[in-house]
Amino acid sequence: MLVLDVCSSSGLEDWSPDLQKAKVYEKILLDLILGELAPGARLDEQSLAARYDAGLAGVRDALGRLALEGLVIRRARSGTTVAPLDLVDLRQGYEARALIEPHCAALAARNASKADIAALKSVFDGAEEAAKARDLPALVAMDQRFHAAVARAGGNLALARILIPLQHKAARFWVFSFGGATEAELMADIDQHREVAAIIASGDVEGSKAAMMRVLSVTPEAVQRPQVEA
Repeated sequence: MLVLDVCSSSGLEDWSPDLQKAKVYEKILLDLILGELAPGARLDEQSLAARYDAGLAGVRDALGRLALEGLVIRRARSGTTVAPLDLVDLRQGYEARALIEPHCAALAARNASKADIAALKSVFDGAEEAAKARDLPALVAMDQRFHAAVARAGGNLALARILIPLQHKAARFWVFSFGGATEAELMADIDQHREVAAIIASGDVEGSKAAMMRVLSVTPEAVQRPQVEA
């Protein structure tokens, strides 16, 4: 079973990773990211409970959290459906990440503990084998653990709460865009993430920010705040 390890980064005390609802949440989340639960598909709570060997209460709680993240849509009397892949939503989320995530990397370089650094450096253990096998579930889990770990290492809980749901949405598009990626392209992406971890470990604040911008393919000009004319 893959573990995304995002519940522990959420800042929500009642979503401990050991709780059943947290485990169900992460299983549904991974299937949403991978497209196993397709955009527009109707989600039946009974079927989900059977699929994930979980109780109905845990499924409802998980769907409630996913609805808050915008990954599923819940409507009275019509039930719950998987949110569509919305390009406008993607663009807006990307703009938000471009502002927030490089700053979180810089904070991590300043504030990360030894345990945080060890977690960052170990995230992509086994990535070569996963890339060679084109094991997208494993690569997605690694990617989500990495970005959650950076957000956690920065020490700013408010930013982490904003950033992690944005990463979940972006991951759905990552899977779609990397569906035909070669092993070399997958490894190039992994190496960029490893570079971020190494620079954060060195304590280089500005270098960490720049490395995360390279991961996001963000130019410095893209994160400049617009000037308000007098």
